[in-house]
Amino acid sequence: MSVEAETTGARPRRWLVYAPLVLFLALAWLLFERLGAGDPASIPSVLIGQSAPPLNLPGLDDAKGLTDADLRAGHISVVNVFGSWCEPCQYEHQYLMALAADPELKAKGVAGYGVAQRDSAENIRRFLGAKGDPYAKVGLDQDNRAGIDWGVYGVPETFIVKGDGKMVFKLVGPITAATLESEIKPEILKAMNGA
Repeated sequence: MSVEAETTGARPRRWLVYAPLVLFLALAWLLFERLGAGDPASIPSVLIGQSAPPLNLPGLDDAKGLTDADLRAGHISVVNVFGSWCEPCQYEHQYLMALAADPELKAKGVAGYGVAQRDSAENIRRFLGAKGDPYAKVGLDQDNRAGIDWGVYGVPETFIVKGDGKMVFKLVGPITAATLESEIKPEILKAMNGA
């Protein structure tokens, strides 16, 4: 076999050695690009349009907890999953207070409920005592079972539930001044009008 034939035959084999590396780099680049794609707050929920999973959560101390009947009492419910330990939850709290104080929504019977995820009654009492309590009721989800059932990715998350228990909207992340006016309130009004 000539030297030229050996050299020509070795080139294709050398390329095959680099093929897995090239394939790995292409796949790594694609995955890296997808990390920044889309808005993480717009993660769709498979529960939208479905009946909200049942709740039977204990309340703070002797207070009555949050139950399924609360979400099926004929009024629009805003369910906010939060924790006293959560920094974004502390930020959004002012907007939950504004939502609870909205005279138009109050007059229409909109009820705000809190689901305290992986938190103690003592910490929640302290948190709400210092910042104000925007909730009609708070349920303690210390084992995160309700969070799993509701498809909670992380706190805070806010859900809008119609009076028949049908989940119609989910916001992932903290409520801001912008999302309060552009998403939360319009979705509440849309749910009231039967949309």
